[in-house]
Amino acid sequence: MADIPEHELEETRAALAPTLEAAAAILPWVATPRKARFDPQLNERWMAAGQRLASAWSERHGAGADDIRPAIFSLYAIAIETADASCLRLGEALASAADRLEEGTPPRLIAAMTAAIECLGEAEGLEHPAFPERASHFAKRLEAAAATANPDERSVVLDALFVDEAGEQIQLMHEALAALPPDAYALATESLKLAQQAELLEIWGVMHLARQLSACINRHAADLDSPAVRQEVQNRLETLGSTIATVNR
Repeated sequence: MADIPEHELEETRAALAPTLEAAAAILPWVATPRKARFDPQLNERWMAAGQRLASAWSERHGAGADDIRPAIFSLYAIAIETADASCLRLGEALASAADRLEEGTPPRLIAAMTAAIECLGEAEGLEHPAFPERASHFAKRLEAAAATANPDERSVVLDALFVDEAGEQIQLMHEALAALPPDAYALATESLKLAQQAELLEIWGVMHLARQLSACINRHAADLDSPAVRQEVQNRLETLGSTIATVNR
């Protein structure tokens, strides 16, 4: 190979210099771990309290029923220690929900409790990058459910939240169906999840349509790339999406 003239090398070095300097400037930031917001032991206690609550909640129809309230207030005590606004709001919302549970078990409150407690199981606990936003979101949902005066009345706020979340799931399913080959696992998972969420909120029409879609996907999982099957799933998805859009109208 012929030697590269020295003047060309100099020109190349000069052209690359700004890029190399910029890369060198950000390397220390890339290599430096994100600074913890909370004491590690406090975060460990928060995650342990969240696990205790999740276990009690999953056993709420049996052995865990009597531990739900103590588990919530144990978590709330740690939230107070954090002095963090999002933690405090979530702790207060869970405590208020615990009081409402003493009066009965409104389905919308059960759904909000389930979603909030699942949030507590996130890896990294308080240090999860999305924790403040998620905590605020689920606190708002719990507050809306707990404030519903009549358990038999539908909550406009919860229905709106459901429509927003379900719309994202429908979009994910459209993308999974459009993939080559179609993503049967994503389709089945999201449709079943949607059916469960609709059941918790007693939105029966959406629940039945989502279950039918899930059954269709499982039945034709090996043939999703067939034009006829793909069209059937597409039609069911569109019907489901249209039905969800009418929930909070």
